[in-house]
Amino acid sequence: MSGKSETPEAAGEVAGTVADAYRGNWVDRLAPAWTRPYLRLSRADRPIGTWLLLLPCWWGIALAASSTGGFVWMDLWLAVGCAIGAFLMRGAGCTWNDITDRKIDAGVARTRSRPIPSGQVSVKQALAWAVIQSLISFAILLSFNTPAIILGIVSLVPVAIYPFAKRFTWWPQVFLGIAFNWGALLAWVAHTGTLTWPPVVLYLSGLIWTLFYDTIYAHQDKEDDALIGVKSTARLFGDNSAKWLGAFLMLAVTLMTAAVMGALMPDAPPLRLGLSLLAPWAMGWHMLWQMRQLDIDDPDICLRLFRANRDTGLIAALFLAAGAIV
Repeated sequence: MSGKSETPEAAGEVAGTVADAYRGNWVDRLAPAWTRPYLRLSRADRPIGTWLLLLPCWWGIALAASSTGGFVWMDLWLAVGCAIGAFLMRGAGCTWNDITDRKIDAGVARTRSRPIPSGQVSVKQALAWAVIQSLISFAILLSFNTPAIILGIVSLVPVAIYPFAKRFTWWPQVFLGIAFNWGALLAWVAHTGTLTWPPVVLYLSGLIWTLFYDTIYAHQDKEDDALIGVKSTARLFGDNSAKWLGAFLMLAVTLMTAAVMGALMPDAPPLRLGLSLLAPWAMGWHMLWQMRQLDIDDPDICLRLFRANRDTGLIAALFLAAGAIV
């Protein structure tokens, strides 16, 4: 035996590392040791969820700005406030999800290393952390207009329900989509003060996009899910997943196109309309690229493609923003 005592950190691993986090992420490398379990509860070591929650907010801001003649200075705060709020509310939602799923997570290989089932934090500590994140996020929400504040409060309902959805429906991804794309409605209302049908259609586009990427994600766990009785669209679709994903692609693109046309026609300048319509077109091509790479029986590919949806949503956001600028 070697005379050296090698800690996990010395061996290149950090104690408490979560199985599906990026290796060498900033939480494992830089965060003080006592904060790491809480940051892992918030998925700070896995930023993709924050992006997926934030990007519909940016879609809503950009399309609302286009419909009213362009960006105003308040939109800068809306974009920043939504980014901070997305980080915090994604963290609070994930913490709540881990509290409710702690027994399920303990039985799944990919999730048993999470802070609660691995014993890094207690349920009471996790609940307190969820409340702290929610209160800070609510303080940011109070800087928005009253209709946006009301929408923000209502969004807590689907957030609370989502963790239980996989127990009673084969479509838990619908509940995730309801929660994760709420920012498209909230951001539109924060800019315009009213809710009309184009942001609702934009919201539905995001919901269908969520069905696309979270079905890919769920294929990682389908064997464990079958053993413990957890439902998902991945298990429901099985070998027909490619057909369903193709339908989701077409519907998401169609709905976003309708939202852009409804928000901007007939008065928008042609260049603004053209750039904005490139958003669903480019998004659709990126989703098609994912489908061509997909192997539903390879968890590593599924995780990589799921993470690639940050770029899918960001491409759409950039074209919508370009349309609002011109």
